[in-house]
Amino acid sequence: MPDAQTPSRPRRRADAERSVAAILEAAVELLGRRPDASMSEIASAAGLTRQTVYAHYASREALLTAVAERARGQALAAIDAAAPAEGPPAEALERLIAAWWETVARHARVLGTLAGAYPSDAAVRELHAPIVERLERLARRGQRAGDFDRDLPAGWMAAAFLGLMHASAEQVAVGGVDAADAGRALARAVPRAWGAGVAGR
Repeated sequence: MPDAQTPSRPRRRADAERSVAAILEAAVELLGRRPDASMSEIASAAGLTRQTVYAHYASREALLTAVAERARGQALAAIDAAAPAEGPPAEALERLIAAWWETVARHARVLGTLAGAYPSDAAVRELHAPIVERLERLARRGQRAGDFDRDLPAGWMAAAFLGLMHASAEQVAVGGVDAADAGRALARAVPRAWGAGVAGR
């Protein structure tokens, strides 16, 4: 029988989940301001010990990978919540841009640091694959409906969208534009890149 002083398994799991959330939030905030921040500094910002951070992430690279994967998960959730398969494709694209940018903007200043966790092009493509798949589906749906240029390859359209999103985040990170202006620029640039209103062949 478990000792009354020993936390139950659900309690330990909940504590671990709170620790992980605190670590990842602290990493996003601190690395966004200081890309060379150490694990000890991230632990301090999270209100945890260095040992606790290392219990969850054996290395700085492992922590960066976890931050990147959580950011991708949040992006996918935002994209899916925008319901890109519903309604007129051009309107779905507008919703998707706004929802995805809200997530990316929160990570704008840390994306450059996170890139270090993915040293190969193949690893980057794998990270982005679920997002690209969703973008291509919307692109093809819009082309069938006549909302987007049918002469553009769906893969190119997805890559252009992804590139514009990353360029916007980089501009926010270096102080070239604020997040609100970047979001408005995306709302204009992406539909143009996709040939909104140009049916093509």
